[in-house]
Amino acid sequence: MTKISFTNTNNPAITLSAVINFPDGFDETKKWPAIVVSHPGGGVKEQTAGTYAQKLAEQGFVTIAFDRSYQGESGGEPRQLENPYVSTEDVSAVIDHLTTLPYIDQNRIGAMGICAGAGYTANAAIQDRRIKAIGTVSAVNIGSMFRNGWDNSVRSINALPLIEAGSNARTADAAGNGYATMPLAPLTEKDAPNEELRQAWEYYHTPRAECATAPGFATLRSLNQIITYDAYHMAETYLTQPIQIVVGSNAGSKWMSDDLYDRAASTDKSVHIVKGANHMDLYDGTAFVTEAVSVLAPFFQAKLA
Repeated sequence: MTKISFTNTNNPAITLSAVINFPDGFDETKKWPAIVVSHPGGGVKEQTAGTYAQKLAEQGFVTIAFDRSYQGESGGEPRQLENPYVSTEDVSAVIDHLTTLPYIDQNRIGAMGICAGAGYTANAAIQDRRIKAIGTVSAVNIGSMFRNGWDNSVRSINALPLIEAGSNARTADAAGNGYATMPLAPLTEKDAPNEELRQAWEYYHTPRAECATAPGFATLRSLNQIITYDAYHMAETYLTQPIQIVVGSNAGSKWMSDDLYDRAASTDKSVHIVKGANHMDLYDGTAFVTEAVSVLAPFFQAKLA
């Protein structure tokens, strides 16, 4: 495992920070398949993305987990901007870097993500044909989640006040009073509306997985981009690569994995349901993560052969 940094080709003013993992027996004179791993909304590379990257490296891949622009140890201002269009482009920027490494086989690059990172991965694959295979874990289409709620119980029009809030935040930001923020997961235990999201608070704000570079909030202005974003836009036409979806049977977010499966044009797509797991269990639950990797590793081995 090696920490690296490189220029974001989409915005040369931003340096992306990442951790690259190598398989046992790595020989830099040979060509290796690679997997880009994208972290959840509010997360960083040291958390669940790093866990999956490390475990997939053990299965014979060069893997790279990275911090998105404006987040973690990557550059960019304002801090904690969650612009999904930029986050999608970041996946391709990481691939740009991988193509410059002599030991990476440019024809064997896959990508996966957890939570919002899974949605960004799918969106990137729609527009970047260098991604040959896609894996998702607890997938979240961040636009759908903010429009329709965690469990898809809210009408999209009801999110109009959120666009208004994002617009007003931009005005306040422009006045030079600092950047207004919003939580991406409950910031306190009492803010959690259910046990699943209580675990989201626990993951980000207790020793379970807290990280100094993952404060768990985003700029409020991000709502202007999030609400109108669809991670699966044009999936019905252009998302043709093989897809392996992994989701917990008890995940309130499961409907977004189902939506990805239904909308993807791919004729090589499958869903693995981890029985008894909720959304957060697949972040760091030992048995659940092991099961997820037991599905994802052979999928990538077959599709990136």
